[in-house]
Amino acid sequence: MGYGTQRKSDLTGSVSSVSSEDLTAVPVARVDQALQGRAAGVQVTQTSGAPGAGTVIRVRGGNSITGSNEPLWVIDGIVVGTNFNLNNINSNDIKSIEVLKDASSIAIYGSRGANGVVLVTTKNGVGAGTGKPQISLNLYTSSQMLPELPDRLSQREQIEFTNESARFRSAAEPFPGDPSSYPDNDWVDLVLGTAPIYNADISVSGASDNVNYYTSFNYFNQEGIVRSSGIEKYIFRTNLDLKINDKVKTGFRLNYSRLEQDNALGSFSQAAFGILRTQPAFNDDGTFNGRDEVAGAPFNNPLAAIALNTNETFTNNLLATVYLEYSPAPKWTIRSTFSPEFNNTKQNRFTSSQLPGFLADNVPDGGTASVRTVASTGWNNENTIQYQSDFGENHSITALAGASFQKVATEIALSEAAGITSDAVGFDNLGFSDPVRAAVSSDYSAFQIASFFGRLNYSYKDKYLLTLVGRTDGSSRFAPGNKYAFFPSIAGAWKISEEDFMQDQNVFQDLKLRASWGKSGNQAIEPYRTFGELTEANTTLNGKEVPGLTLGRPSNPNLMWETTSSFDIALEASLFGGRVFTEFNYYYKKTEDLLLDVTIPRQTGFNSQLQNVGSLENKGWEFLVNSTNVRTSNFNWNSTVTLSANRNKILDLGGVDFIDIVVDPIIGSGNTRLIVGESVPVYTGVRYLGTWKSQAEIDASGLTAQVVGGSRFDDISGPDGVPDGIISTEDNVILGDPTPDLIFGFENSFSYKNWDFSFYFQGTTGNEVYNLNMRNNYFNRGEGVKFGDLRDRWIEGVNETSNIPRAGADSVTNTPSNSEYVEDGSHIRLKNVRLAYNFPVDKMGLDGINNATVYFSGTNLLLFSKTRLIDPEASSFGRSNIAQGYLSAQYPNPRVITLGLNVTF
Repeated sequence: MGYGTQRKSDLTGSVSSVSSEDLTAVPVARVDQALQGRAAGVQVTQTSGAPGAGTVIRVRGGNSITGSNEPLWVIDGIVVGTNFNLNNINSNDIKSIEVLKDASSIAIYGSRGANGVVLVTTKNGVGAGTGKPQISLNLYTSSQMLPELPDRLSQREQIEFTNESARFRSAAEPFPGDPSSYPDNDWVDLVLGTAPIYNADISVSGASDNVNYYTSFNYFNQEGIVRSSGIEKYIFRTNLDLKINDKVKTGFRLNYSRLEQDNALGSFSQAAFGILRTQPAFNDDGTFNGRDEVAGAPFNNPLAAIALNTNETFTNNLLATVYLEYSPAPKWTIRSTFSPEFNNTKQNRFTSSQLPGFLADNVPDGGTASVRTVASTGWNNENTIQYQSDFGENHSITALAGASFQKVATEIALSEAAGITSDAVGFDNLGFSDPVRAAVSSDYSAFQIASFFGRLNYSYKDKYLLTLVGRTDGSSRFAPGNKYAFFPSIAGAWKISEEDFMQDQNVFQDLKLRASWGKSGNQAIEPYRTFGELTEANTTLNGKEVPGLTLGRPSNPNLMWETTSSFDIALEASLFGGRVFTEFNYYYKKTEDLLLDVTIPRQTGFNSQLQNVGSLENKGWEFLVNSTNVRTSNFNWNSTVTLSANRNKILDLGGVDFIDIVVDPIIGSGNTRLIVGESVPVYTGVRYLGTWKSQAEIDASGLTAQVVGGSRFDDISGPDGVPDGIISTEDNVILGDPTPDLIFGFENSFSYKNWDFSFYFQGTTGNEVYNLNMRNNYFNRGEGVKFGDLRDRWIEGVNETSNIPRAGADSVTNTPSNSEYVEDGSHIRLKNVRLAYNFPVDKMGLDGINNATVYFSGTNLLLFSKTRLIDPEASSFGRSNIAQGYLSAQYPNPRVITLGLNVTF
């Protein structure tokens, strides 16, 4: 756990662990991907399959609405924050991962650990043996393949729909000829395809009585299944621990990474749903096509964008720590660390003037380009003093006190140019552009944190355990008077199996009951949010426009920490000689002083102000079982099951019953709401009732602008629920929410002689997703690709009983957010299957080789889901706290087949 180590049996807090064996069993590009389904109470969602894409992690639900809900990452004792780019770390360098979940375990990190803490420990030379260095080689290559695709209309079916839609609007049919006379391009095949991954890393480690070391180099290259996307990584790590004498130890950790990323210039959403199969990719002369004749507008040809445009990002990161440990007496340990981090990112973007969409309108405008740089510098200093002692035969204490200081500063510079006269220079010379249209901007932000903490662990007879923790944090993000806050916790554990009355039974090897209570904080805001913000506002002076500034948002020096109080109780048991380990946790968390934008009187000159108002709760349970089902000399079978359930609920929103949320300006309002008594958030909209079957039904409803075969919605907003003849947001009801009722993982591993086999499922039940593609690809006109459901649509004289709207009905009927947008997000994913053969190197006479393993694995091989877009995890808004579960055919998670080799010399 934080600032020290403890035996699992001595823990009073809730901690989930993932070993290096679990990490290496599944080749992953990022360490957070290996946590999915393996830690009870930790929901890990892979929202994108793009190379280098991260995950969304929620430890026992989300505590904040506007602030970050991501856990704190601590790597080798270095607090790297909640937004650290985990691409910078080689997963093969990791020795273990611990997830701290309850107040007792996270309180030592105070405000930093409000959303849980993930401790990452990298490898050292311990265990490598004395003598010659141990060399390990890890090689694998993977093939990424397209996953199952959503059901869409065929070329012929789409032509029929588009023509039908045009006829309904009394417009000319876009495809009057035979369907076979038009192109039949599956743009998914043109824009996406099979892509490789190559990984190679080598490490050298060793140990002696006074020195242990570990050094590694990793090369990773992943091309994306969306062409023009990919990431290339170079990672170097060196760890050294040196014992100078019996009282002094020192050492360092250094990790340098270079990331070169190609950001996708095409998209799965456009290829699958944005372009009709009849759209030509090329003109007759072989040039890129740039005209959409159906829509009568320029065509954004993704093949041209991939060939002509550029969007690339380069990142250099240096993360290091150096420590000095001094033991002036056998019971005392003083430790100090200093950890600098340097991160520099440069993004280059260029849009060619030769894109066929530009040329189709005969408006040559030159290219556009931008160069954006981000330079971040930070440091962290930790200082602790620890005292450990036993008193008599029954008493033992470990006391820790410390202070921590951190500062991070970030500078951003952006240069943009338009009218670039030559594609030859692209972004390399922004001076070759129209100076009138050039734009330059910059930004600077910084924050500091000072913390003082203490922890006392007490054990009586190694049966009764007590932990007291207190931490005071001070943050520069808040104004004087609110900068500092104190976060205490208390935890206790009872080793029931150590009692005399448990000694004559043979069921429980270990049995422990533990409970904890404590508080943690969340800064939840960006730097300078207590201040007003100046924005550009030009004015006229003496008949001339002159630049000026105005106050863009109001200040609020009274902002303070969001505070979460949490309670946890758990029972741990090891049964049948240690062959079964099980753990059950129940927890309750309440977060107060939520930071929310609150509506204020307009006479202030503003619409809203960030204030501390409202509260919410999270409560749930976790269940873990590790079992050894069979254990013989030749065959072993082990199983792991993780189950967890969390339910959050808004308790107060500052005196209002609900707040409507705009998750995206294009989507607008009317589909996301915060409601007292409900989860954060809920999807809202009107109930979809199918289609109008007759004009008489329409006349009886009192609704206007309706059509037979068109969409029918539930009108409930009149007095006493009587229809008022208007479909509006007043008719909205709760349609679902993205919070699962249950999160689960299930793994089985088998070994027979030199063979290993394992498979691993994970998934969720009870959550809903909001399908953003429904508006354009289900209800709207025929210019976009339609879901396959629409082959069973309402057709006059053919299928007049259908509850799927007729083609073209949207030209008459407005389509609000409705229940057809909300789909069941429950799913089961076969996350990984692995088959490995461990060569009997001693019997084969392979001198100098300690072990060698060849393995074959498959990732994301099967997915059972009811959503139209297949993958309910591919979220449109990534890490957004509120806009979770919104799908819009994002970058899909590929199926991956891997062949690998591990050798240790």
